[in-house]
Amino acid sequence: MNYAREVSEFIHDTCQQLSKPEYSIFRDFGVHPYRAVHPADESETSVIPQITGSTAEFSIAPMLSCIGDVDVMFYYSSELAIPEGCPPPTRLPPEYDTHVKVYEIKDTEFSGYVFLVLSYLLRKRNSDGSYSAIKCDLQQPLSHEYYVRGINVHGPAARLYETDTLPFLTSMKPFYQGDSVKCMHSLVWPPQAADWPTRYRKNGWPDSVTIDCVVSKGCDVVPVAHCQCKLDEWMSEHQWRLSFSRAEVELINSWMPVQQIIYHMLRVFTKTEQLTDSAAGRVNNYHIKTLMLWACELHRRSWWTDNSSLLAMCVHLFRRFSVWLTESQCQHYFISKCNLFSHSVNSFELQTAAAICQSISEESLAQWFVDNYVRKCASVCPDNTLLLFEDMQSKIQMQNAISAVKRWKQTTAAVSLLER
Repeated sequence: MNYAREVSEFIHDTCQQLSKPEYSIFRDFGVHPYRAVHPADESETSVIPQITGSTAEFSIAPMLSCIGDVDVMFYYSSELAIPEGCPPPTRLPPEYDTHVKVYEIKDTEFSGYVFLVLSYLLRKRNSDGSYSAIKCDLQQPLSHEYYVRGINVHGPAARLYETDTLPFLTSMKPFYQGDSVKCMHSLVWPPQAADWPTRYRKNGWPDSVTIDCVVSKGCDVVPVAHCQCKLDEWMSEHQWRLSFSRAEVELINSWMPVQQIIYHMLRVFTKTEQLTDSAAGRVNNYHIKTLMLWACELHRRSWWTDNSSLLAMCVHLFRRFSVWLTESQCQHYFISKCNLFSHSVNSFELQTAAAICQSISEESLAQWFVDNYVRKCASVCPDNTLLLFEDMQSKIQMQNAISAVKRWKQTTAAVSLLER
């Protein structure tokens, strides 16, 4: 039996649409600096946090959460990055210190991966608040030594725990565990992605207002080396990666609800089926995000809003992803010269993941969501609801079971609204 229509309607109808104040509550905490000591020289400075990842991106609340841990990026107010050859800034946002180190972003042989080299020392003038610059002649790239530290470090991230003394986090109830990434902020959009704002977009997404907003936020640089350099003792400690987390939050916030729901569905499947693990780290959630960003740009708005089921759209996107995996070609959404699979050409793991994606049909995916999604949703309902899914013999029985879960969700949502 094909439950594609019923499952699509179920997921669509049980995804609550949140207003901006609700889904951006964590992100709003990210604009307030707090005092800190820089670990490199123990100088007094400030740390500016920025909530990123799914917590800041999603404006939907499905029955099975699309939000995992809180991802927080931090940068120091005593340093910033600029593109190589760019003149030092004479004006800075008010959160920056009176003395600021400026690091130039220098390309490496790997697209999207860079070195940071101290090039200027800035000092704020008392007279008009502008900054004067002193040129530095140091050529030694900045090390990760003081930026990647903590408990349970993975990549550039360290695990955040409730015991961490972070003022803006301790005020959140309930508290969410998460990952912290120390980074360096660049106020300037990177030349490595220079063609992104101006490339031809026949379908009008993102629009010019969103593009201008994205570019105005610049980017960040995070302390992590390319996978081919991680075994090199020196490179693994000195190579950094351009991060577009701010841009991704703005872009995903501009999606239609149906696009966010599709993104949620793709993530649930790939995580549950361990596609993100079966490829030994070569397939990860960022590839799924990249798939969705390209799909939103390349498909007309009507493609997302016509009569096709959500599952049909997921199947189409999984088939496209299978081609990427087969060809070992996943073009970075922002950096045109960067292939996110470039280190995995002809890998057995990618081909295995490709075969799984290629084999997905609308009917098989519908059954998968019944077994791994709808039943989990039913498990939080009253005990007798889950029993409706046992010994399923007809489509009418499936429709009745799904309807029971939807009614429970709608009732609890209504009660929650009244209690506010």
